[in-house]
Amino acid sequence: MNFSKSSQTLNTSLGIVAIVIWSTTVAFGRSLTEQIGPITTAALIYLIGGVFGCGYLTLTKKIQRKFVLNPRYLLGCGGLFILYMFCLYLALGLAINRNQVLQVGLINYLWPMMTILTAIPLLKMRATVFLLPGAISATAGVFLATTQNQPFDWRLFQQNLTQNYTPYILASSASVSWGLYSTLSRRWAGDAESGAVPIFMLATGVILGLATLLFPKHTNWTVRTVLELLYMAVAPNLAYVFWELAMRKGDIILVASCSYFTPFLSTIISCIYLDTPAGVKLWFGCALIVVGAIVCKLSVKERKYK
Repeated sequence: MNFSKSSQTLNTSLGIVAIVIWSTTVAFGRSLTEQIGPITTAALIYLIGGVFGCGYLTLTKKIQRKFVLNPRYLLGCGGLFILYMFCLYLALGLAINRNQVLQVGLINYLWPMMTILTAIPLLKMRATVFLLPGAISATAGVFLATTQNQPFDWRLFQQNLTQNYTPYILASSASVSWGLYSTLSRRWAGDAESGAVPIFMLATGVILGLATLLFPKHTNWTVRTVLELLYMAVAPNLAYVFWELAMRKGDIILVASCSYFTPFLSTIISCIYLDTPAGVKLWFGCALIVVGAIVCKLSVKERKYK
């Protein structure tokens, strides 16, 4: 697939903007889930975002174009999109304590590496031996950045795994599904003018809305709750549109490598918004993430054909 240089640069930049926006979701999402619960939070976010997105497509008479996209993209990528959101928020909801929530989040942050690894066979990328140390460095940085406020207890991890293994399975499924979604959206809809993210969001909201019936939770609504919900329904969902454009028409390896900065930026924003002090491990994690991102970017390239 060949895209103009300016178009690729724009879509790559949009992917990086998406990373910055997503970095705010932990702070706002954590505040919301404490007030109305994780599944209810996700359901409302994607219902509102999906309704507005599909409403815009209907008013501009572009909704019909979405349903004539590649069926593999609509069904395959749509299913992966829904699976990711469902697995992630359900994993957070089923975690038995905050320590396990931390570990579930750590597993979820493996999706950037999954994106790069799946791009090699599915997009025929060319990798060198430096990919492995780059991935290890970035993953170690993710670990340090994510756990910078709490010590990681391996014995407690094993205990949680034995007592309640479902969240770990769900979080692992989430990281793999988003990596596949990012890669396959380029393979199956890379030449399309635009994707079907609003439809995916609406479907996700409906399914998670049904899930709230299985996991009911008392809600506490305030003005702050409404404002945070409106932000989460608009900004992160817009980021999904930016991300898909980057995956389909941008520099997928550069954007996926930069996505390793998500836990670092997320931790910084969370420290400010949630009034949480930053630890020394944060800066070591940042350094490892930077090194890993650069190595991953340099070790994987698109194959050039004459």
